[in-house]
Amino acid sequence: MPTALIAEDEPLLAAALQAELARAWPELRIVATVGDGASAVDQALALKPDVLFFDIRMPGMSGLDAAAELADAWDEAAAAFPALTFVTAYDQYAVQAFETQALDYVLKPVQPARLQKTVQKLRLALDQRSLAAINPGAIGDTGVDAAAAQLRQLLAALQGAAGAQAPLRQLQVAAAGSGGATLRMVPLADVLYLQAADKYVRVVTAEGEHLLRTPLKDLLPQLDARQFWQIHRSTLVRADAIDSVRRDEAGKLHLHLRGHPDRLAVSRLYAHRFKAM
Repeated sequence: MPTALIAEDEPLLAAALQAELARAWPELRIVATVGDGASAVDQALALKPDVLFFDIRMPGMSGLDAAAELADAWDEAAAAFPALTFVTAYDQYAVQAFETQALDYVLKPVQPARLQKTVQKLRLALDQRSLAAINPGAIGDTGVDAAAAQLRQLLAALQGAAGAQAPLRQLQVAAAGSGGATLRMVPLADVLYLQAADKYVRVVTAEGEHLLRTPLKDLLPQLDARQFWQIHRSTLVRADAIDSVRRDEAGKLHLHLRGHPDRLAVSRLYAHRFKAM
């Protein structure tokens, strides 16, 4: 029997999804229902379900971020990466982005006809995964790297659907240690990397560190992707500040910056930039 995990912060919607799944896919066994992204990652790693239903908007970590973190932590030698489906309230931009990707979605409130299509896709995905396990190379890549590539493309599509804002040339930041009392204008050319930290974004330069209140996701559309590379869901690095890339004993990639001691982790979603390693 295939198994599934539901991550949805609204209990009534989670119960409705589970009830509709029982009708559309009676063999599917729900092994856990959680209400936040961090718990979704923990439970998915522990239970290794065949299918994941992740609400896009959850407290703390979003469903997209949870999927990215899960892909980064997943041990493919222990189990195949689950088939992913995202749960979302109707948003024409989000739906258009999903329609262009291989990843599927379920609308809130749950619509039985739409869910039937999702179930058909998930059944096919599980069949393909089984075929790939028996006969590697018979079909395209169905593993965690393929899921990471789909997630990466989906994130790019969602950012594009939201619309780019005017490009940034400098950042208005709070000077480190000032408690926000002093503001500085930092040219982007001086920025080594940007990293989300709680409610702030760390702006790291060769001279020091500053804090920015604008969320990282709001900065992304305003930054030149050729100059600032996303290497993790929480980290952007200026490309010409990269000195070297090294792989550790666990196979994880880390960046070393020119003239700076910090070592930055590269997530599975963005490891394709350094495929030659």
